[in-house]
Amino acid sequence: MVAFDALERQIVAALQLDPRCPWRKMAAVLGEAERTVARRGSQLLESGAVAVVGIRPKQTVVLVEMRCTPGTLRAAAHALSQRADTTFVYTTTGTGDCVAEILTEPARMGDVLSDELPSTIGLRDSTSYPVLRYFRTIRGWRPEILPADKVEALRSSLTQDSGILVPRQDLSRQDNELVDALCADGRMSFEALGRRVGVSEATARRRSEWLLANNQVHLRAIVEPSSFGLGVEALLWIRASPQHVEHVGKSLAELHNVRYAVAIAGNYQIMADVTVEDMTSLYRFITASEWAQSAAGVDVSILLDARKRGGRVMRSPS
Repeated sequence: MVAFDALERQIVAALQLDPRCPWRKMAAVLGEAERTVARRGSQLLESGAVAVVGIRPKQTVVLVEMRCTPGTLRAAAHALSQRADTTFVYTTTGTGDCVAEILTEPARMGDVLSDELPSTIGLRDSTSYPVLRYFRTIRGWRPEILPADKVEALRSSLTQDSGILVPRQDLSRQDNELVDALCADGRMSFEALGRRVGVSEATARRRSEWLLANNQVHLRAIVEPSSFGLGVEALLWIRASPQHVEHVGKSLAELHNVRYAVAIAGNYQIMADVTVEDMTSLYRFITASEWAQSAAGVDVSILLDARKRGGRVMRSPS
């Protein structure tokens, strides 16, 4: 496990606020030397301790909870992580062995759920939960590292967590190539983007900023929560009456412990990904938080391994 020191935590927190933040601006806001921030930030990116990547949003999002035959969980999670349409793949405790988020087009959902996923190695059965509404996506997660004034100084309107399911837009070949490039490396310079796509730096900047502003690509800084000292990650499967779903979801989205929260269709109404220091903290979060007063019930799955986060395969199975 990589544990960040104080400056590394600030750099990663800045990247979570604006994944394309220039080192010069970051250094000025943090009150550090630009050379130091650039060197330490580059080392974090090169080591893989943090990665800035993009996701191409889709109109249809579904969570799939899978149960596997004994001895096949690692292979099943690996197979899911290799799919281009999965954004995260987690192995967990509880009634499900593996949970994945899948982004696809409406016309493809039937094929994915009925034909493709059932052929996953080791799969015994699965339950699908279509996402109705995002309260927070992974790119909106903000651990409490920086004071409010620095957060405001670093925040970018181009990389806000919109929480919307994006309507499809027909993009040009060049725009699609820009999206692909940003998905691979969210900090690629406009000059490099222009060379890759075959346009000028100015055009690459203008089109990239349009794509970001119009939610055609979502950038995020991918990092293991344990690097911030958050040793326990859990998925909360929450039941709530219809009149309380919006309140519970919005209340969860206001908490820095919550990495992800969505309203879903199925036996549960909300799923939330929560990170805390230890099991005692998780107990307090579930039993003493304001949102819990409006919840009818909560099932808890502890995350064992993140095979994929934010569209990035974290590691190969051992």
